[in-house]
Amino acid sequence: MGFIDRFRSRTGRRDREDRSERSRTDGQSEEPQTDGQRGGLRTDGGSDVRTRGGLSRLKHSDAVQAVPFWLPPALLMGWFVYGAVGWNLLISLTDWSGLSQPDYTNLTLEMYTQMPNDPSFVAAFRNTVVLLVAFTVVSLVIGLVLAILVDQNIRFENTLRTIYLLPMALSFVVTAIFWSWMYNPSTGTINVVLSTIGLDFLTMDWIGDPRTRLAAIIFALTWQFSGYAMVVYLAGLRAIPDSHYEAAKVDGASSLRMYWRVIVPQLSASTTSAAVVLMVFALKAFDFIFIMFGDNPGRSADILAVMMFRVAFSRTQWAYGAAVATILFLMALSVVAPYLYLQYKRGDL
Repeated sequence: MGFIDRFRSRTGRRDREDRSERSRTDGQSEEPQTDGQRGGLRTDGGSDVRTRGGLSRLKHSDAVQAVPFWLPPALLMGWFVYGAVGWNLLISLTDWSGLSQPDYTNLTLEMYTQMPNDPSFVAAFRNTVVLLVAFTVVSLVIGLVLAILVDQNIRFENTLRTIYLLPMALSFVVTAIFWSWMYNPSTGTINVVLSTIGLDFLTMDWIGDPRTRLAAIIFALTWQFSGYAMVVYLAGLRAIPDSHYEAAKVDGASSLRMYWRVIVPQLSASTTSAAVVLMVFALKAFDFIFIMFGDNPGRSADILAVMMFRVAFSRTQWAYGAAVATILFLMALSVVAPYLYLQYKRGDL
């Protein structure tokens, strides 16, 4: 009986505490609100309830929860990449030659104004534009043709696709050494093959002759990257429904007309993506030309990247080299920025 009494006593005490708690809660909920409280603001100077709720939601949002993951790389990127770009721009506004500390008190555009009067810069800028356009267009055309041929359900498709794409896996250094052997005027494969088939009149010093030097560079880079364009176009072709091919055949269109009028217009997204990547590779062709020719390939093959290196590190004209680097950066930005904006408008970014 003692145990039962103690149990009943504890149970009754808990019930009384629960009823007391509920009465206090009901009294607080039924407390009349002032005009300030009805408007969402407490008259005693406390914070807004909705504000506290918004801060709580912000605290538990995905962006805040992921701060340890995205903040460190963002800080590193901002300091070492964008900070370096900004410092390079600042250096280009001085006359720093690298022998002393740069003077930031007198910033001018002198390095930029002398560029149009510099024959070396004009030649390098022209060659960069020619390389950019010719390499991109030729690679896209060859890549499209290869993609159409591979898309015909041929045997050994995977093997051919790997063979075409394999050169892209090579670095610019390896490609430059390889094509230096190929272009050798006496023992190079190209001249040896031409001599073997009786076309001796076509043999020449492909990279020694200023008339063919830039064309030889474009041909070698096209060999390396046209396989990438093929893969991009092949993915685009595989995404087109078979009904489009069948409808064109029912209308009596030939294969050439079907691809030109029906299929190729649907590859605009693939063309844009591949073109942007290829143009970026063209602007990064410094390694290839430097390994093949050194820092002075001559005006017939000089590009802005090589000129930047030569002016800054060989001549210690750091301010002028920084100005050339800024022009090169603006060219790269003019290639990438429209593509990113287009992706953003489409909702893909």
